[in-house]
Amino acid sequence: MSPSSPVSSVQQAQKALGQRLREIRKDRGLTARALATAAGWHESKASRLENGKTPPSDDDIRTYTRLCHAWEQEQDLIATARGIEGMYIEWRRLERSGLKRVQESVLPLFERTNRFLFYQSWVVPGLLQTPEYTRAVLNTAVSLRGAPDDVDDALQVRVDRQQVLHTRPKQFAMLLEEWVLRTVIGDADVMATQLGHLIASTALPSVSLGIIPMGVPRGDAWPTESFTVYDNAQTCVELVSANLTVTQPGEIGDYLRTFSELSNIAVYGAAARKLITKAIDALG
Repeated sequence: MSPSSPVSSVQQAQKALGQRLREIRKDRGLTARALATAAGWHESKASRLENGKTPPSDDDIRTYTRLCHAWEQEQDLIATARGIEGMYIEWRRLERSGLKRVQESVLPLFERTNRFLFYQSWVVPGLLQTPEYTRAVLNTAVSLRGAPDDVDDALQVRVDRQQVLHTRPKQFAMLLEEWVLRTVIGDADVMATQLGHLIASTALPSVSLGIIPMGVPRGDAWPTESFTVYDNAQTCVELVSANLTVTQPGEIGDYLRTFSELSNIAVYGAAARKLITKAIDALG
């Protein structure tokens, strides 16, 4: 089972917020046209807001709560709207103030999380990356997206963050597609060192590393976008153009089921190390 479309997660959240606005209006006994007229809006605006077609601004929400005498809901609705806005953040916007800032921004989340589920279909998970592999990944962000070139500072933050691997009671379940092992990031030397580090990482008591072999019958466990689940309470999804944060329990459940299905076709221990060794040998 593949998770629902990441963009649809935002749309569903907007529709849910619109439904709350509709209920506030109906509780006051107003029609959408009457509310729009009282607010001085075009008559279709209330309908667009309530159907999730147009995200409400802070002022829109204040107008709703004022006209519907629902002042006590104002701050909660504004917070919800801002949370939806933060669900889908373009990488260029996120990286505008520097790669170091991006790396630092996730530190509180890593510190408070005890159970991590990582699925990677693109690159080696950051917590298991060698410094030179990370440098190559960050340099790509600078090259492709025009991010500020503070790679050295961002790299140090990323390296320091790897200390969470040795912090009890944290546990890390990681799944990689085999083609991640075969994708040369940096150059052959960088990749060989990275793969050797992966083999060593399988000895860490806090880490469970599974490799999904190429050619294995997939069944319902289709490859998908890379994602991380934090304590079954939040999922962060890596898209080509943006980062998506999912907090709706039903949608998090989709990612948990997908992770479980992918886990069932992965190999672990000696079998995983064998695949990694083959990838090293393929580098020549």
